[in-house]
Amino acid sequence: MGTTSKATWIWYPGDYEIWLGNKMNNRRTERGAFFPPFWKMDSHYVTVEFSKKLDLQQAEEIYIAVEGKYNIKFDGKLQFGMPEKFMLPAGKHSLNIKVWNQATPPAIYIKGETVNSDATWKVTYEDKEWIDESGKASDTSATVYMDAGCWNFDEASQRPSAFTLAREPQNAVSKRNQKEGILYDFGKETFGFVVLKGLGGKGIVNIYYGESAEEALDTEYCETLDKIAIDGRLVTDMALNHTSELAGDYVLENSKAFRYVYVTTDTEVKLTDISMQYEYLPENYRASFKCDDEELNRIWEIGAYTMHLTTREFFIDGIKRDRWVWSGDAIQSYLMNYYLFFDTETVKRTIWLLRGKDPVTSHSNTIMDYTFYWFLSIYDYYMYTGDKHFVSQVYPRMQTMMDYVLGRTNKDGMVEGLTGDWVFVDWADFPMSKQGALAFEQILFCKSLETMQLCAGLVDNKEDAAKYNMLAANLRAKLLPAFWNEEKQAIVHNIEDGKKSEQINKFPNMFAITLGYLDEEKKNSVMKNVMLNDEVLKITTPYMRFYELEAMCAMGYQTQVMKEMKDYWGGMLKAGATSFWEKYNPNESGTQHLTMYGRPYGKSFCHAWGASPVYLLGKYYLGVKPVKKGYEEFEVRPVLGGLKWMEGTVPTPDGDIHVYMDTEVIKVKPNKGKGYVYFVSEKNIPETSAGRIEKVGDINFRLWIETSDEVIIKY
Repeated sequence: MGTTSKATWIWYPGDYEIWLGNKMNNRRTERGAFFPPFWKMDSHYVTVEFSKKLDLQQAEEIYIAVEGKYNIKFDGKLQFGMPEKFMLPAGKHSLNIKVWNQATPPAIYIKGETVNSDATWKVTYEDKEWIDESGKASDTSATVYMDAGCWNFDEASQRPSAFTLAREPQNAVSKRNQKEGILYDFGKETFGFVVLKGLGGKGIVNIYYGESAEEALDTEYCETLDKIAIDGRLVTDMALNHTSELAGDYVLENSKAFRYVYVTTDTEVKLTDISMQYEYLPENYRASFKCDDEELNRIWEIGAYTMHLTTREFFIDGIKRDRWVWSGDAIQSYLMNYYLFFDTETVKRTIWLLRGKDPVTSHSNTIMDYTFYWFLSIYDYYMYTGDKHFVSQVYPRMQTMMDYVLGRTNKDGMVEGLTGDWVFVDWADFPMSKQGALAFEQILFCKSLETMQLCAGLVDNKEDAAKYNMLAANLRAKLLPAFWNEEKQAIVHNIEDGKKSEQINKFPNMFAITLGYLDEEKKNSVMKNVMLNDEVLKITTPYMRFYELEAMCAMGYQTQVMKEMKDYWGGMLKAGATSFWEKYNPNESGTQHLTMYGRPYGKSFCHAWGASPVYLLGKYYLGVKPVKKGYEEFEVRPVLGGLKWMEGTVPTPDGDIHVYMDTEVIKVKPNKGKGYVYFVSEKNIPETSAGRIEKVGDINFRLWIETSDEVIIKY
């Protein structure tokens, strides 16, 4: 067969991701108690068959590593035992390896001269083969095969089930005696394992964690804590009921988020100091941003750090409280990631995990809107990466997920929250009905149907493409007649009990702008009457500020957005933030910033959705985005937004695009690809170092570039 691909561990697609996600989602504790997610959790298939058609020029021996019990069929004949090596004769053959593993996902690693396990192997969880009384084998043509899943476990010794994140030691920057113990300050928000040094004696060590000093010192109400019992050489982690023998420094088994750690001990306990092992996913910071405004530079840096802290095995919401994977949080993380790390593997893992297995019995994370974000994220992924293969792998689960949604629509073909559904939208500081048909939900639903149409086209399913096109067109035609208020020139919140609401909020209006459901006239009306109207109720979560500011940027209000970023995220920095928060209200102060969910320290001080400036600055100030899949064609539309100069790098699948802009010059250096640079100039004839500038409006120009060299525009 002549392949020379590198051997790697393979599994049924989505299975390893679901298993790993279960491990991670179930690490959360609350005041020392195990706290699992409250949504349905699926498991991996316990028996998987791996198969490959071979065409060998000469005989070769393969090495076999497996996670689980296994058998080998060669040309349909069962082989003896579970061999670690197997000789393949020359010629055309079929190789089948069936693996059973209840504890971890069935996985195999095959290494030979030309025969190596990789994503081209076929896998199935079905076994429809049986033998009738005459000895004839059953028809297995209905068996569904998929391309194998894999990641980066490229050595036999790198067993997928043994995967761990990286660690590095960190010390506290200060410590001080406080009440009955010592308060350690690690200088900034961090995540990892506390290390107890010089531990000995007999008694209890109490460890209280805090994102703030107030939280760590509040032994009654801090969100996370640990208790360790020491008795000579035996140490017991009391939260886990696990005892081990002390050998040097003691490293706690469960990782936590904190900046401060408060430690108290019984009198007979010896403890000389504490440190920590910082736990993280190694990432390459491919993006950059610098400008003349140092506060904005700091906002980008802290945004990037926030993203890294919440980029773990998966993109998680926050590192202290939930530590779970939420679809609404994740879609923002994906977008920010495309403008920071361009880590496609973590995107795919997270999408697989969030979808889970069939049958579908609830919305993603039980939240209606989160299901729609899941659909939207897949086409986003395709546009940024060009990876059609992933779309084809996940498409069957898109179909069954959409079937579930379509089975829960009302007589008008719209979605409403039914029993068991959580209609979230946002944590709003104002009364907002979640009953009836919400305009916000219908817009996301319609975009999900359009996404299904596009993905059906990618996998060449013409029947599905036609079906989803019709459904999307029908719903799209109903949106404005149902929800547009002509007098207020805006989309109303909902229809409840057959009555159109009078409430105007930003949620459906800003999504209608960015997702393309309004013409230019209506977009301008919405900007005036909703988005820039101080009488409309304000959004206070970074989660929805992400979309609010994106809508404003899409409409050309970068100068106003710059002020908003500096006020909002700069406000967090002035309040002492070392990573960005789950929620920020500028009207609050002191310990008011710590409270949420009716708990004195319920707020997360490191939440992925707080990092949106990373995305906004890359896409709407540096102005870089893909126009065709995988940046085959790009667009650069730089806007200073009140800055004197800025420069930065945006990653793409084939390299980086570097942009510099000041009040006189634009410089663009793409690594590969082609596209237009759009800009505004008061000059009649702007100058360029390459190509020909076209005038596309009164003061609007564009330049087509198709080079890896830097192009300079004097405007």
